[in-house]
Amino acid sequence: MDNEYLERLFGLSGQVAVVTGGGGVLCGAMSRALGRVGARVAVLDLNAEAAQKVAEEIVAAGGSAIAVQCDVLDRGSIEAAAQTVLSAFGRVDMLINGAGGNKVEATTGPDKAFFDLPVEAIQWVLNLNFIGTLLCSQVFGRWMAKQGQGLILNISSMNAFRPLTKIPAYSAAKAAVSNFTQWLAVHVAQQYSPRIRVNAIAPGFFLTAQNRFLLIDEETDGWTPRGRTIIDHTPMARFGDPSDLLGTALWLLSPASAFVTGIVVPVDGGFSAFSGV
Repeated sequence: MDNEYLERLFGLSGQVAVVTGGGGVLCGAMSRALGRVGARVAVLDLNAEAAQKVAEEIVAAGGSAIAVQCDVLDRGSIEAAAQTVLSAFGRVDMLINGAGGNKVEATTGPDKAFFDLPVEAIQWVLNLNFIGTLLCSQVFGRWMAKQGQGLILNISSMNAFRPLTKIPAYSAAKAAVSNFTQWLAVHVAQQYSPRIRVNAIAPGFFLTAQNRFLLIDEETDGWTPRGRTIIDHTPMARFGDPSDLLGTALWLLSPASAFVTGIVVPVDGGFSAFSGV
């Protein structure tokens, strides 16, 4: 096996990766994977304890990581986090915009008509998913522009391709993330450097803290009707595991995808390919 060739294609050793939402399920897995392949990882999360736990796991496995508390909706907090990362590692090579989620109050249901959804809850979901992505891209992207190279990986969703029932705010927010991914890829390549790339992953259905209430029946611990419908419409007949995202993420962050920018890659077990018939 030509290990040198593989390293040239996929090597990330010594690169500095910033992961927002890094204390969560999906981005925690990405943070740990980056640590395992030799990247130096800054785990950013509003929950300082969750970020610290992931960072400690990376270090315990022989990697290099720091935990940084960060509110992705507060530009001052993001800029302070950037200075912490730069003080620790000296540069920023890649940014994963993973902070996001839904809110129960922005979700329709038998007792919650669309017409009564509070605008504050809808705005919260839009801000967390889209504005948080935009602000972090501004702050960390500025450093990439100064360096003349860098990688931004956004986390979109299959909701961006086809909006799902019950979650109008989340679907709209992720559609904005996908559109912004394409816009930013063109902008930074044309205005700053073609060596700055921007892509996104669109996960299908993964069980997370944000969606368990929609997919798991709390009383029976079985699938809700919605959860069962999802399984029935996913050709691979299961929900995604966080590890299912890692290969795609590492490819998009590696030299192997050097001519890839402005795309949104579905990782959904075939959900988007199945018509239901």
